[in-house]
Amino acid sequence: MSETPVTAFLLVKTTPEWLALTPHERADAFATQVVPAIEAKTTGVRSRFYDTEFYSARVTDVWVWEADDHRAYQLLIDALRETPFWDRYFEVVDLLVGVENGYARTYGLDPLATIAT
Repeated sequence: MSETPVTAFLLVKTTPEWLALTPHERADAFATQVVPAIEAKTTGVRSRFYDTEFYSARVTDVWVWEADDHRAYQLLIDALRETPFWDRYFEVVDLLVGVENGYARTYGLDPLATIAT
């Protein structure tokens, strides 16, 4: 990996179309319509999915993506936008992109915010 990994927090809200599907239909739609598009367009990306609808009415889910570099991240977003995930099954509320401990890298410091116990 030549570049610093990129982390993206994709804040989304479910749409009525998504909620009208059964849980099995949702899993199938994701596996057949979203995952293949991502796999066909990019490599070097990993994700985690968090349910937040119990705590927020504005954002129902947060999808955290880590990409090996900015190009992999760009290809990921391009792939997602070409699937029903983007603005059909989910409304993209916000997209927050950052580099973990970027300030420390910039100034040659040890990270202050990452704590392991």
